[in-house]
Amino acid sequence: MRIVLDTNVLIAAFISHGNCNELLEHCALNHSVILSPFIISELREKLTGKFHYSKREADAVVRLLKSRFEVVRPAALEEAICRDPDDDAIIATALSGNCSCIVSGDKDLLVLEKVQEIHVISPANFWAFENG
Repeated sequence: MRIVLDTNVLIAAFISHGNCNELLEHCALNHSVILSPFIISELREKLTGKFHYSKREADAVVRLLKSRFEVVRPAALEEAICRDPDDDAIIATALSGNCSCIVSGDKDLLVLEKVQEIHVISPANFWAFENG
């Protein structure tokens, strides 16, 4: 299955050893995770700004993800779907990557439930979605 893990899921995977960390490891082994330059940039920015990673540490995270996952360059959406343009960038990534789902903790994305054929699910609900 082709999946976009939203930036907030990736951040949670690297700053704690909970559900998102397990989800990232599982998806790395069993699915195709799709990233975009936007997700990579936002991840690096949040890790170094909000979570006080050094530039070197953040760059190591980005190198690891790029070595394991596919990076697509999404086209802009024809019209906005979410009120937050950052969320539209996540949707555009999933569309360009021909993904089955977006895994996110962002309520503005989760409320959509589905965009075209792409399901929007929380990390906690991923396991049921995968097996369903």
